[in-house]
Amino acid sequence: MLAAVVGSGIMAERLAGGNTAIALLANTIATASALVALILTFGPISGAHLNPAVTFAFTTKGNVKASLFYVCAQVAGAIAGVAIANLMFNLPSLFPSQHARAGGAVFLSEVVATFGLVLIIRICARMQPRMVAFAVAAYIAAAYWFTSSTSFANPAVTIARSLTDTFTGIRPADVPAFLLAEFLGATLAILLARWLLPGGSEVT
Repeated sequence: MLAAVVGSGIMAERLAGGNTAIALLANTIATASALVALILTFGPISGAHLNPAVTFAFTTKGNVKASLFYVCAQVAGAIAGVAIANLMFNLPSLFPSQHARAGGAVFLSEVVATFGLVLIIRICARMQPRMVAFAVAAYIAAAYWFTSSTSFANPAVTIARSLTDTFTGIRPADVPAFLLAEFLGATLAILLARWLLPGGSEVT
């Protein structure tokens, strides 16, 4: 997924001629398309757990160890994806970003972005499991544009994107606030989902 996010960001910035809106639109389309393909492919195998915040949302007392394994795999995979994207565009495999993403508005954006994503997955997985891939991709595509953070909504993505000083990067100094916002958003979504869908277990 990160190869698609970062690679399309690099390509978009190079081809957009300085037009940030066009670059972001291209990055949005590529990211959403990759999400549909990946979730449809890996959903039947592993539940397509690409996001530690989502894994956290589905963790129960009996699967904590499995969830920790998933999170380690998610972070490692995300970093590998960034390295591959950088190398495909003749850049250093990993190099720290200088792209500042800080401030209260950005923090709130990440809370909202992650809250919406986790809530949609929790409810859609229960009510319309076949539509999860399309719901996730549609929401992320929209959230790219209605949040000032451009909707990272994923701790593994946040960590990995600090290692590319390109269009989609984030300064390492801004990562802790993003992680806090993402887990806060996920927690709020879990609480609301439990209230909206009491007494049942979601499909993972």
